[in-house]
Amino acid sequence: MSFHGQGLLVLVDPVRTNGVEAARIGREAKAAGARGILIGSSFDGAAQTHEVAKALRENAPGIPVALFPGSAMQLTDQVDLVLFLSLVSGRNPQYLIEEHVRAVPFLQRHPVATLSTAYILIDGGRVTSVEAVSQTRPLPADKPELVAAHATAAQLIGMQAIYLEAGSGAERPVPENVIRACRAAVPDRLLFVGGGIRTPEQARAARAAGADFVVIGTVVEEGSNLKAFVEAAR
Repeated sequence: MSFHGQGLLVLVDPVRTNGVEAARIGREAKAAGARGILIGSSFDGAAQTHEVAKALRENAPGIPVALFPGSAMQLTDQVDLVLFLSLVSGRNPQYLIEEHVRAVPFLQRHPVATLSTAYILIDGGRVTSVEAVSQTRPLPADKPELVAAHATAAQLIGMQAIYLEAGSGAERPVPENVIRACRAAVPDRLLFVGGGIRTPEQARAARAAGADFVVIGTVVEEGSNLKAFVEAAR
């Protein structure tokens, strides 16, 4: 099972979410019409990831649950898909290729589908967890041509998807002109956009700019109206 169509994805942090909370989020995501659920954190938490993934799949049948891993330590077979992330906005080899090599033995034992994904950090106005953990700097938000060049390079390498990330709790989301530039540069690749999206209007703007999937996480944890975000991201 993979992502189809366009719309809203819900991001669940397994380090901040237990099995009971994950079950609730799964039921709410399915009822609201979310296109899928992502599980991921910048911090390792293998046991929590497995528990949360299992709870989500059991309580959100029929919609894909994908792992959005911060490291190979987070891999679990309780997901439908793994976003095989390469942090192309940075130059830290650990997140460009090393974690991928570490993931190979697990993926050889467990036939979980993968989606090669170029992960591009965009400055969202504050230092985020992924920036600190990966020891990389995000690309400037006012340089759409630079972001688009990274997306194009990823496409030429053969990556199947692009993920523009302002970071969890970012002060501002990825700018619309950056999304448009990437959409124009890689029209035939899946385009995910997340981080800093706190209102349905921001979700709608990201979709209108060219995002296939808009990702929200923090606002779900805070109890915002998920249905409103789903409708905005259609």
